Amino acid sequence: MNTVKIDTEYIQLQQFLKLINVVESGGQGKIFIQEGNVKVNDKIETRRGRKLYPNDKITIKGIGDFVIK
Repeated sequence: MNTVKIDTEYIQLQQFLKLINVVESGGQGKIFIQEGNVKVNDKIETRRGRKLYPNDKITIKGIGDFVIK
């Protein structure tokens, strides 16, 4: 499991995907998320604005698992 440290209270899912270089733009992020490629805390998430907080677990299909710290 990969750890991603943030310096704010939360990070939006779409911003997180850009931060870890899974997508390059917001448009790509929107499509990637809506296709069901991302799980947050073991539930498929389709909202790009979903707020991720410390200790949230993110699973990205074909890429791996991440935890916010």
